[in-house]
Amino acid sequence: MNLHTINTGYFKLDGGAMFGVVPKSIWQKTNPADDNNLCTWAMRCLLIEEGNRLVLVDTGIGNKQSEKFFSHYHLHGDDTLDKSLAQLGFHRNDITDVFLTHLHFDHVGGAVERQGEQLKPAFANATYWSNAQHWEWAVNPNEREKASFLKENILPLQESGHLKFIDADNGVEFMHGVNIRFVYGHTDAMMLPQIACKGKTLVYMADLLPSTGHLPLPYVMAYDMFPLKTLDEKKEFFTKAVENEYILYLEHDPINECCTLQQTEKGIRIKETFNLTDL
Repeated sequence: MNLHTINTGYFKLDGGAMFGVVPKSIWQKTNPADDNNLCTWAMRCLLIEEGNRLVLVDTGIGNKQSEKFFSHYHLHGDDTLDKSLAQLGFHRNDITDVFLTHLHFDHVGGAVERQGEQLKPAFANATYWSNAQHWEWAVNPNEREKASFLKENILPLQESGHLKFIDADNGVEFMHGVNIRFVYGHTDAMMLPQIACKGKTLVYMADLLPSTGHLPLPYVMAYDMFPLKTLDEKKEFFTKAVENEYILYLEHDPINECCTLQQTEKGIRIKETFNLTDL
């Protein structure tokens, strides 16, 4: 198995929303904001190369939304999904599977593209993976979360016939070497791939741990639907991550790709940060 970082660019979100009840005077030390209180975040996907399968985990924000939509998020940087694939010698038509941790627009937007007047899956030869519980949550969203679930990012996948659901009741193995951890605080039934590779265990953190700046337990995003659930999930997972020496792959951290954790007098904190290529 080989793992590859797929950078798709950066965007900006309100720092207060990203850190919830934590005061700006504290969070800005690790994630400084601009004059509009916006912080920069990565949209870092992962490519899993295993046998005859090429699995893309999440897809970034895509490029099909309106200029007005993108103006809210200040996309920047030179990286794109296609450019990152090309640097590895791949094309989007080589992707066999697209694994969607959840269906918020910054994770699923690149899964669908506009072809003329039609919306089509952006990876023509791929099977798309979600789960029934989260799908139902996304296509019938609550009023608080509906702005993150855009039907044009979601429904074309089902209409194409390329969508499949992972059945949590039948175990959590997605493929050889890749198990799934379900979490429910950020949004209902978000999926975190847990990958055994070269004697190590890497976990794709999605929005359970957006960045190293979110490591202290109370640092929970205002975007999370069930913040106390997130708090419990972070506590349980971080303990296991220390005990088992997990490598945490960070989707949104603007600087750090990966980290490991350690127990300290102040609680569980960063042990090391590094890039995936350093493994």
